[in-house]
Amino acid sequence: MSDEKQIEEQIDEILADAEDVTTETDIGYADPDAEIDALRTERDDLQDKLLRAYAEMENLRKRAERDRKDAETYGGTRLARELLPVHDNLKRAVEAVTDEQREVAAAVIEGIELTQRELVAAFEKHKITRIDPEMGDKFDPKLHQAMFEAPMPGIEAGCVIQVMTEGFMIGDRLLRPAQVGVSSGSPDA
Repeated sequence: MSDEKQIEEQIDEILADAEDVTTETDIGYADPDAEIDALRTERDDLQDKLLRAYAEMENLRKRAERDRKDAETYGGTRLARELLPVHDNLKRAVEAVTDEQREVAAAVIEGIELTQRELVAAFEKHKITRIDPEMGDKFDPKLHQAMFEAPMPGIEAGCVIQVMTEGFMIGDRLLRPAQVGVSSGSPDA
């Protein structure tokens, strides 16, 4: 049963209770003050039930709006995760091309570069952004995954020394952490 139908049923129950009160008051009470007190109590109870039903309806509306926004922003998370290796492979292919290969197969290489740009544009359209730390950036366990640790002259401990695979965010959520190497400090220390 949907939440809206449940709220409608609660409102119907409140109205039915109000009709029951009317029936009870038709019977009458021996003491008019007791009758007034009973009616006030019943009124307060019905008003409380009505306010609670309105609050529940407002909460339901807010929750539905939040769920809709989340589905819009994060609905493509699974597909995006599956496309990340495609992005990585296209990037590696472009980076591996030598000048000699570029001369021989310029059209093919241009097609690969165009495909990579289109994929990145599609990512940006859906709020998928890169996490691309630089050498010397502080390691952030919320955004980075340490793949190895090694001493590095001139780089303090806990800083990125190599980026193996860039990471990605979708909206404000982590899609994939950047895989990095981290400095364990100077080898002299």
